[in-house]
Amino acid sequence: MTDVFLSGALCHAPLLSAVIGRLPALRSATLSDHSLIRSEQYPAGWLAAAPGQRAEGGVPQGLSTAEKARLAFWHEVLGLTARIALVTAGDAPVRCRLWSADAPRAGLPWDEAAFQARWAGALTATAGDVMAFYGQRPAADLRGRFGAMLVRGASRVRAAGGETALRRRAQAQDIQVIARRQPYAGFFAVEEYDLRFRRFDGAMSPVVRRAIFISGDAVTVLPYDPVRDRVLLIEQFRTAVHARGDDQPWLLEVIAGRVDPGETPQEAARREAAEEAGLALDDLLEVARYYPSPGAKAEYLYSYVALADLPDGTAGTFGLASEAEDIRGHLIGFDQLIALVRSGEAANAPLILTALWLERERGRLRR
Repeated sequence: MTDVFLSGALCHAPLLSAVIGRLPALRSATLSDHSLIRSEQYPAGWLAAAPGQRAEGGVPQGLSTAEKARLAFWHEVLGLTARIALVTAGDAPVRCRLWSADAPRAGLPWDEAAFQARWAGALTATAGDVMAFYGQRPAADLRGRFGAMLVRGASRVRAAGGETALRRRAQAQDIQVIARRQPYAGFFAVEEYDLRFRRFDGAMSPVVRRAIFISGDAVTVLPYDPVRDRVLLIEQFRTAVHARGDDQPWLLEVIAGRVDPGETPQEAARREAAEEAGLALDDLLEVARYYPSPGAKAEYLYSYVALADLPDGTAGTFGLASEAEDIRGHLIGFDQLIALVRSGEAANAPLILTALWLERERGRLRR
């Protein structure tokens, strides 16, 4: 029976366990005339032909046919193709199945330290979500959503370890998921759960059905110039506002965007400021971390005020053409910002929350 050669991310024990359902022993092995390549957008790594080089990896021991099928599904989701090659395990050649890209892809050498620091947790969490669909959906259906699923995996990692000074601390068996469905999955997803939860009287609730909109973690940032006492707002069309029936669907907002896999929220805030307003930010001051609408959405926000230099002419029209963004900037004084909040024209939670925080902290920042 043909063995399997694994390299890169799949030599990370928690990830391998998430993919096949247990942790097998790995026998060290090498693949001649190949190297392991990575990119910032593709953290799992892939094998590429490289004459004279060797790719390090391992051969898992005692895999069942079902476990090999799970590995094949995972690699198919990643868009890699299986082939047979001889690898060296110990001093002996071993015939193995391995996975590589169909066509050459530009990349960087594998960096184990960078993978452990920035990607291991998110990719392991994503593997759990991917493998939950094994046997239920074709790998091709998940391949196009892998980036969005990785965003959700990274959000799972950041969600661990919430404070419980006043609220209930969840214990094992306090939440029992009976069924989980995903009736819609695109850039975002909708998931439907049948579940029971522990009531405050200690009993379990009846089985309830709840639908949740899945989008991942995001950042918001309001640039503030304490010398000129002005801020920069952005304005853009919002389909959700139009769908509600609002006849004024262009919204005043703070700069915002999702936290991409491999990013910190602070890095995401700086990237979004460059994309949406052409700004390079100075200090980021945390306003709050919060769920904006936990009754229906899994989104979690990191909101900041950023100290910035905002001279006349800073505001312009920006946005990524690839995302059909059309974003106009507005330079306004602090007093006008508060007037917009009071009039209701500032009509979204991150802007209102951040403006009120700035109202409280403004004197300190100006000093």
